[in-house]
Amino acid sequence: MAEGIPDSYPAWSPPTYDVNNPPKEVHSYQFNEEEAADSSVFARMAKWSPDGSTALAQCEDRTFRFLQLPEELLGIAVDSTLSSSLPRSLTQSAPILDYAWYPCASARDRASFCFVASVRDCPVKLLDASDGRLRASYRIVDHRERQVAPHSLAFNPGANRLYCGFEDAIEVFDIHCPGEGTRLHTTPSKKSRDGLKGIISALSFAPDMSSALYAAGSLSPSAPSSSNIALFSEDTGEVPVMFVGAEGSQNGAGYGVRASVSQLMFNPGRPYLLYASFRRMDSIFCWDLRADVSRPIEIFGRKPQPISGKERKAATNQRLRFDIDYGGRWLSVGNQDGGISVFDLAAQPDTAPGENAPRPGSTPRTTPIMQFDGHRDAVGSVAFHPIRPLLLSVSGSRNFDTSSGDVSESSSSNSDDELVEVADIGASSEKLRRPSPVTISRKRPQPVALDASVKLWDFGPRS
Repeated sequence: MAEGIPDSYPAWSPPTYDVNNPPKEVHSYQFNEEEAADSSVFARMAKWSPDGSTALAQCEDRTFRFLQLPEELLGIAVDSTLSSSLPRSLTQSAPILDYAWYPCASARDRASFCFVASVRDCPVKLLDASDGRLRASYRIVDHRERQVAPHSLAFNPGANRLYCGFEDAIEVFDIHCPGEGTRLHTTPSKKSRDGLKGIISALSFAPDMSSALYAAGSLSPSAPSSSNIALFSEDTGEVPVMFVGAEGSQNGAGYGVRASVSQLMFNPGRPYLLYASFRRMDSIFCWDLRADVSRPIEIFGRKPQPISGKERKAATNQRLRFDIDYGGRWLSVGNQDGGISVFDLAAQPDTAPGENAPRPGSTPRTTPIMQFDGHRDAVGSVAFHPIRPLLLSVSGSRNFDTSSGDVSESSSSNSDDELVEVADIGASSEKLRRPSPVTISRKRPQPVALDASVKLWDFGPRS
């Protein structure tokens, strides 16, 4: 053994989260303070880099922003010159649809410190995270020779292929060969009712590399003929392995969840568990891929009463992204009221019932083990830190002021009405009263973010 090299390294263990006490807010700042001229700027979602050294946010103003977080809280030793040299924002030419960090990205390795981004009407971009430089581009072209921007992006566990979901297809690229990729059609044709139809809005790979499985979800709600969530394998190509929720318990008719898929995610510690969230639904569904996938084994839903007496808002079309910690024990998600919920994924026993086992009468519903007020606006995303017991949350949504009307009255005279003399042949002139003109404002109302904030929560054990 060479001198200075230890005989063994300590085994990695996931962070320990204390959910018996409310988390401590250790850092917070507002986007509106940085952009005083534009109160509509907010972060739609934020993701930690794989090494946990920095966080990147997708913002409403077509920019990527590196969140300014204290390095001493992250527990990562990063060169101070690198953190100070990171660009404050990376402006894009069109709205951003999705982005994903390279799985091996690290601030210590400049070659791997990059991410891919999907920008409307542009090829998929591989951007250098240190300076925003374009490293490579991957083209998706439709039958009209138009650039197609995917709605979902995901790297495979081997980090050598990039999967891009768009309408009725998934494009697969070899990241080492920029240009065009291989197209996997999720449905035989436009008129066909088979397969996975609609825009592929969510992609997620199982963390188990040996399985080569990945899940794809569609914005089209489940139809009677098939579900809108399907499992594929890298080995079998475009042929689905199975549909999740494809068969119902009533007369064998399959429906699945009748809503658009917002997000899919496998459990990092138990890769046979698949979680899904849907548009305008508060619940998160969980399926066990080892058993019957026609119905979920557990449904996670927040408590019906609002937090701290807040008036509950109506369901929103905005994507509210959840996250699972690296140990696979805790699930966190925000809501449109500004609250953050934490669920215990180990509350239900981990058993794999066989296909012939009797089905329970109803799917168990799990309520949060913790709920707390995090923001004053919709929580767009939450993200667990990969190393420390920290939770990152961002908030903001489009809010329009409906108190003021769009019609305004104006007059060139000082009085409300003006007197006009009208001459008539053979008759004396008379004074007629004419109402003042009414002008209609053509200015479109601009949205405002009630709370465009970024907060960092500490779940570490209290001393």
